[in-house]
Amino acid sequence: MNIILAQQNYHIGNFEKNIAKIIEGINAAKAQGADLVVFSELCVCGYPPRDFLEFEDFIAQSYHAIDVIKAHTKDIAVLVGAPARNPQREGKDLFNAAWFLYEGEVKQVVHKTLLPTYDVFDEYRYFEPAYEWNIIPFKGKKLAVTICEDIWNLGDNPLYRICPMDQLIAQEPDVMINISASPFDYDHDEDRKEIILANVLKYKIPMYYCNTVGSQTEIVFDGGSLIYDAKGNIVKELPYFEEAMGGVALEMLTGSDLQPVAPTDFTPLTELVFDHNIDRIYDALVMGIRDYFGKMGFTKAILGSSGGIDSAVTLAIACDALGKENVRAILMPSPYSTSHSVDDAVALSENLGNPYDIIRINDIYEAFLATLDPYFKGLPFNVAEENTQSRIRGNLLMGLSNKFGYILLNTSNKSELSTGYGTLYGDMAGGLSVLGDVYKMQVYSLARYINRQQEIIPVNIIDKAPSAELRPDQKDSDSLPDYAILDKILYQYIERRQGPREIVAKGFDSALVSRTLKMVNTNEYKRNQFCPIIRVSSKAFGVGRRVPIVGKYLS
Repeated sequence: MNIILAQQNYHIGNFEKNIAKIIEGINAAKAQGADLVVFSELCVCGYPPRDFLEFEDFIAQSYHAIDVIKAHTKDIAVLVGAPARNPQREGKDLFNAAWFLYEGEVKQVVHKTLLPTYDVFDEYRYFEPAYEWNIIPFKGKKLAVTICEDIWNLGDNPLYRICPMDQLIAQEPDVMINISASPFDYDHDEDRKEIILANVLKYKIPMYYCNTVGSQTEIVFDGGSLIYDAKGNIVKELPYFEEAMGGVALEMLTGSDLQPVAPTDFTPLTELVFDHNIDRIYDALVMGIRDYFGKMGFTKAILGSSGGIDSAVTLAIACDALGKENVRAILMPSPYSTSHSVDDAVALSENLGNPYDIIRINDIYEAFLATLDPYFKGLPFNVAEENTQSRIRGNLLMGLSNKFGYILLNTSNKSELSTGYGTLYGDMAGGLSVLGDVYKMQVYSLARYINRQQEIIPVNIIDKAPSAELRPDQKDSDSLPDYAILDKILYQYIERRQGPREIVAKGFDSALVSRTLKMVNTNEYKRNQFCPIIRVSSKAFGVGRRVPIVGKYLS
């Protein structure tokens, strides 16, 4: 039996395009002599559909898609993910389902049992968990089909009270097939392999694991679909961050001559490693920008280029994602901008070959100050004057965006967003945040990765001390701790959910920890007004982190 995995990039709610892509995959699998072609979780409608699932018309279109697809299954079996209605009155109205199509018919529908309701997932909001488990008979073999989270309940501290495979294994299946929509984070591909291996070693049968690829607003899916033999060897691994198809005959995955594999000793990151999987982070950010623009119908981006590391890295990634001719950089020096910052920003755009303009804001800034002067009542220069410069820049960028149809890319990093080191309606403006889930020290690692073959980002941008340049001789270190220390504290609090005692126990200064955590919690109101952030970590700001704005904890 030849089973092929189809790792594809879908568009939520774009049924016509998704159907065409799935049929294209079916035809390609037929050409390769496949008996069964496997697609990913909720591929028919795209994942995650969220509240679209509450519209009956959306579900009806999904059912119509199944009817169209099954007409192409006369001589090949197809496994696709799509919502399924719950025939019982009790419980939620829908299941997250895997549809087994063959000979032009729906042969069987498998329902997802374990519904993740954490981080970016909210499946129990919409779906009813499965209440029965049955293998799928096909060409003399028994297929144990599960959906994404269904295989993740192994370990010392399981999240759920049941394992679907424990139910299915009693029916003596020959193979496990898992259709998945497993998001990327920079520590997740190793974790994913460990959990698949754990399933193979526990149940002693091979597994075909089909993951989706592509970005859906903030969530990036990296693909990397896998086929394991019955002893735990990886027989095939599809590429990351691109569409692909591949498979092997089931008979190759069983037999006494297979080499046994010991359980892995994967340990998730417990400390922030600044350059860990930086190449994967780069690829995820490129895909995040490219898919956001492509799926929204946008073609051109604009951003403020300051001569600093954040805007430089954002600009380089955007040029890679969209093409240098489609990314316009605007340099907006103020009275406090240094000449070398302007020169560095110019050199960067010359290296990249993207269009750029220089718009000096001195006169606009002076006009603002003159207008506000009677109301500022002679009070000393402070954050009000600093933020005025930032908001002027935001207005200029949005004006150009509106006039020429650009989408403004935000350049703030995760360290700044964590601590509130940004100006609402100024440098926090944007349609998409590129670096909002990347700590400052990771931004430097990205810059070095971008320069791995030649100098694209001028070395002076990488070497100079970071500064917002909103007052004379300003440095980020005037307001923030050293980033190499700050980022590690933030990682412990945000990604690992460690409290102040645990963080101090790791050797960090108690007063610094208290100050840092207070900055994080008291600036939640700013992040609540921020644009979507491309997610690359295990805990990003946005839909996956729900913290009260008005709260006393650690603030």
